[in-house]
Amino acid sequence: MRWVVLLLQLFLLAAQGEEVRFAFYNLRNYAPLVELGREKPGKTEESTAAVHQILETIAPHILGVCEMGSERQFEAFRARLAAAGLDYAHAEWVEAVDNERHLALLSRYPIVSRQSQTDLAFEIRGSRQKMRRGILDVTVAVSETVHLRILGVHLKSRLAAREDEAEIRRQEAHLLRKRVDEILAQNPNTYLLVFGDFNDTRDQPAVQAVAGARGGPNALLPLRLSDSVGDRWTFYWPEGDLYSRVDFIFVNRPLSKTVHYPGCYIYRSADWFKASDHRPMVATFRLSE
Repeated sequence: MRWVVLLLQLFLLAAQGEEVRFAFYNLRNYAPLVELGREKPGKTEESTAAVHQILETIAPHILGVCEMGSERQFEAFRARLAAAGLDYAHAEWVEAVDNERHLALLSRYPIVSRQSQTDLAFEIRGSRQKMRRGILDVTVAVSETVHLRILGVHLKSRLAAREDEAEIRRQEAHLLRKRVDEILAQNPNTYLLVFGDFNDTRDQPAVQAVAGARGGPNALLPLRLSDSVGDRWTFYWPEGDLYSRVDFIFVNRPLSKTVHYPGCYIYRSADWFKASDHRPMVATFRLSE
């Protein structure tokens, strides 16, 4: 009887698949190393230490970030995590038009395909513009037979001085949606995760464009994450004293079936604002073939 129980337990573990913890974090101008020509000041040591303390607590298997500094800053970030026991053997760093704020990803699993796009353009009122941070696009091999496709973005910021900011974000969102549709047209069963700072709330056109047609086969579903007290906001804007949800982790339908909700949350701590004006989001998946 013991052998029957043991075999049943092993079968259930195999059916659950590999447990993968993914985190996304807007680091708020991560550039603690001094660099000539940098327009914005980098992070203080206090802020940098707070970022790393939070990440050590979360200990993700795969980490997506935005507002990363130069490649040199990224390697220092990676080395500091390794010194704390978070050793990521695989990485992607993306540079598009914005040469100060970059998308990046660290993974304990091998990156088997890199298709990040850094030269994407669109038109507004006859003017050709570039997607400032591009699209991070990698495929991670969780096992020999289980792959996870990951896209990351950081859409155009909201500046009161620019009346076309919302339209820029919408155009960038359509470029991301086009990439999603291309991927799922090739293989509808792809495990697809999309993360990013969309600089807009869920009801706005940019976020809705990324989500796609509600109920459609290629629709993306935003994970409804919350913190330990039930709050859902991810960003605080001091100038307006506003808390809002502008960061998202989207999943497609096949990946949505693998979400392990007890391991999904928005990080909360007393000193989160020392690290960034955003809070990290965590999603856990049990991926099987």
